[in-house]
Amino acid sequence: MRKKIIIGAVVVLVLAAVVLYFIVPKGPDVAAYEFLKDPRIAKMPDQKMLVVTAKGDPNVVGSKAFKLLFSTYFKIPGVPKSMAIAPRARWVGDMNVKPSWTGYYALPVPEATTQLPAIDAEPGITAELTTWAYGDVAEILYKGPYSEERPTIEKLHQYIAQQGYKIVGEHEEDYIKGPGMFFAGDPKEYYTIIRYRVAKAK
Repeated sequence: MRKKIIIGAVVVLVLAAVVLYFIVPKGPDVAAYEFLKDPRIAKMPDQKMLVVTAKGDPNVVGSKAFKLLFSTYFKIPGVPKSMAIAPRARWVGDMNVKPSWTGYYALPVPEATTQLPAIDAEPGITAELTTWAYGDVAEILYKGPYSEERPTIEKLHQYIAQQGYKIVGEHEEDYIKGPGMFFAGDPKEYYTIIRYRVAKAK
C-alpha cells in the first residue's frame, strides 16, 4: 500500500512539472534581444520603478531582495501580472569586493502607481517607488553565468570610449533570462543586458 502511495505521489509530481512547463510563462523572448550582442548607444525614457535596496553580497542578500521585490510588485494594482517581466538591478560599490555592494533591485511599474502595499521587509532591506533616469545609454547583451561577465563589461567600456562617451550612471543589469522561481536553470543559458547611462565626453 505504501509503495502505491509513493508511486502515485511521484506520478502527480511529474504531471505537475509537465503542466508547469507548458502553462507557466518561460520569461521574456530572448530572441528579441539577439541584436544586442553588438554594443550600441541608444535612448531610453525615464521610468518609474519599484526598487528594493539591499546592501551586501548579492549571493547572500539577493534572494531576499528579489523575494520582497516580486511579492510587493504583484500586490500593486494595475501592474502586468505576467511572469515574463524581467527584473533589473543597479549596483554601487567596489566591483571587486561584493560585500561592499549596494544593490537596487527593481521592476518597472505604471506611471499611475503612487503608493505601495504594506510590506514585511527584513532589517536593512527597504522598498520604495522612484524614477530611474535614462536618456543616452550604452548596452550590450551577455549570455552566460554572472561570474564570467567581466570581458563583456570591459568590451562595453571600450565601446563607450571609442564612441566619444563617458559613463555617468551606475552599472545596470537587465535580467532577461536567469534563475527561475523554482529552478536555477543552466547559468550558461542566462541572458543579461549590461547597461550604463552615458554622456558625450568633453
